[in-house]
Amino acid sequence: MPTDPSGDSTTVTGSDGAGFVHHIDEAALGRVVVSEEQIRARIAALGDEITRDYAGRAPLLICVLKGAFIFLADLARAIRLPLEVDFMAVSSYGASTRSSGVVRIVKDLDLDLTGRHVILVEDIVDSGLTLTYLRRNLAARQPASLDVCALFVRQGNQKTQEELRYVGFEIPPAFVLGYGLDVGERFRNLPYVCEFDPPA
Repeated sequence: MPTDPSGDSTTVTGSDGAGFVHHIDEAALGRVVVSEEQIRARIAALGDEITRDYAGRAPLLICVLKGAFIFLADLARAIRLPLEVDFMAVSSYGASTRSSGVVRIVKDLDLDLTGRHVILVEDIVDSGLTLTYLRRNLAARQPASLDVCALFVRQGNQKTQEELRYVGFEIPPAFVLGYGLDVGERFRNLPYVCEFDPPA
């Protein structure tokens, strides 16, 4: 069973959508869905694809915080081109493990997208509602091109059909954490992704 990298018996305090506080410990971590080795190999392959596709251009990688920050760091190092990065934070989950479908921008970009070749870097695509909102928002800023690179796509949950140029893995519809994905802001630093089974 996966454990917190610190080796401690960790308790995480979170709250569900109704505001009830509960405690989550490492016993809630389930089977590994994508291993550290699989993630490393796939990101190297994505970096190669982007390097080929964007030859002669300098892409601007936009990281959707907080979940994609680890993916962005590894992906940027796998791309053998001059590039820039910027950060955007949105909220659609709140304290819940399910997306509310209501998106709000918490932190906007610093850079102007006009004429830029933009790659939106997402950790996970769930219902697709957040991604639809982000694509429309960014497209309105007149980039020269706009593609999406998502490390994970959750199977069977999509409410919209979004074109994803780069996808790392399709994963089961269970709630997962690790490699940037969290519950109650914890477990982002796990080097793999595992299922999460919250207590009743």
